[in-house]
Amino acid sequence: MKKPETVRRPKWEGILWLGVGGIGGFVLLGGIGGFLGGLLGLIFIESAEPGAGLVDGVRNGFTFCGTAGAIAGIVWSRGRGFNPQTMRKLKRFHSIKRGYWSFLILGAAFAISLVGPLVVGSRALVVIHDGKLHLPALPFSAKNSGQDFGLAQDKDEQEYTYEVDYRELKAHFEDTGKGFMLMPFIPYNPNENDFREGVTHPASPNWQQRHLLGTDRTGRDVLARLFYGFRITMLFALVFALMVYLIGVVVGCVMGYFGGWTDLLGQRAVEVWQNIPFLYMVIIIVAAVSDLPFNLPIWFRISILLSIMVLFSWTSMTYYMRTSVFREKARDYVAAAQLLGAGPSRIIFNHLLPNTISTLVTFLPFTVAMAITSITALDYLNFGLPKPTPSWGELLQQGVANLQAPWIVLSAFVAMVTVLTLVTFIGEAIREAFDPKKFTTYE
Repeated sequence: MKKPETVRRPKWEGILWLGVGGIGGFVLLGGIGGFLGGLLGLIFIESAEPGAGLVDGVRNGFTFCGTAGAIAGIVWSRGRGFNPQTMRKLKRFHSIKRGYWSFLILGAAFAISLVGPLVVGSRALVVIHDGKLHLPALPFSAKNSGQDFGLAQDKDEQEYTYEVDYRELKAHFEDTGKGFMLMPFIPYNPNENDFREGVTHPASPNWQQRHLLGTDRTGRDVLARLFYGFRITMLFALVFALMVYLIGVVVGCVMGYFGGWTDLLGQRAVEVWQNIPFLYMVIIIVAAVSDLPFNLPIWFRISILLSIMVLFSWTSMTYYMRTSVFREKARDYVAAAQLLGAGPSRIIFNHLLPNTISTLVTFLPFTVAMAITSITALDYLNFGLPKPTPSWGELLQQGVANLQAPWIVLSAFVAMVTVLTLVTFIGEAIREAFDPKKFTTYE
């Protein structure tokens, strides 16, 4: 009797499943942990600054619960695989080299940006002093003063009780030989003003000072702001796309599945909401928030901006999902599921959504690209991310106002064009790989 042949799955399928499980667990448990941590921080953490306890609670809850979720997701996804139809689509995407390599490049750049302080930052990676090892760049590391490393006074002869300047400490170690230090490749943080005697800003690129793309008009490193601006822009765009999909998919599925008066009233409501001018609403709300008699935390102002953009951007996805669900509802497998007693939620999530996955996946890269261009344009017009948050739009604005320093506008322009090109290549490859005319799943 012959043994059944084992199906050999490509290695990248297992790696992809591990990535999906890890990211899904991180986002799911991280979101729950951030919410619960924010509540606990608001109640139990006392601070002089309003909202600081809430921010610390959200950060700690998201970090710890997200890490636990990523580990649980990786364990859960081990040994799992995709169904044959999905494998055909993924293999098709893998064969489109332009989109596949664009995905790898953009994914690697985003992964590096998530560990930003290890690449671009003013805190040292490793400090060895008096036989003790310090890792200041790691999250939640204690802040060390200059006195902890043998510096009683700073360069202005003041008592060194505040956090040490690690570039100054490195020069001290090099002169005295009393310690060892390893700094990030770019030893500046995005909001740090590097004022030196005899240097006017914006300053041109300087390899010796590690200002590889020069400085802006306030002495901040352009590459550092470009790097962290990329991370903030990508996170903003991904969260924006997730929330737009969540609202658009739910509303579109309800309209397409139930039809009748639900569909008719839903379409009229969407049309009315779609005709509200988005830019005017952004200007009015941002101006109102800026004129408040007290200062809101930066994270809260970013959340307001994100909410405004989501509320006025979900309508287009609703039309696509409504049409796809309305078409799929007429298939025989839906009638069979109804005869077997399946309820609307089971039919929508277990049968209709898997067969409309092509619509969801195809529009995702273009939704991300739209979010990137929108937030950059709003930043350029001073209606985007609150200052001093690093952003590409703010760099473009500075570059246009300081054309005598072309490195500012060219850096931001090249970075934005590169990222949008990569996202577009990914979107084109996904659209071809998940073309419903070539691949359709009926269950």
